[in-house]
Amino acid sequence: MNKNDIGHNAGKIWKLLSDNTCWSCAALQEKSGLSDKELGAAIGWLARENKIEFKEEGEDVCVYLCVNVYIG
Repeated sequence: MNKNDIGHNAGKIWKLLSDNTCWSCAALQEKSGLSDKELGAAIGWLARENKIEFKEEGEDVCVYLCVNVYIG
């Protein structure tokens, strides 16, 4: 796995999250077909870029897109 692979996988996750719902990591992994390691790296990439937020729901962690509004 290299940076290009991680960026490509982050794009896959971004597209899934673009439906504006909160996804569990298990659902993202199942739908994307990524391994644990690939999913973790892709989520980390998006988190570092402030593209996603996390919400704990009991034992699960859900991921959703941030809404960034810039006025200026």
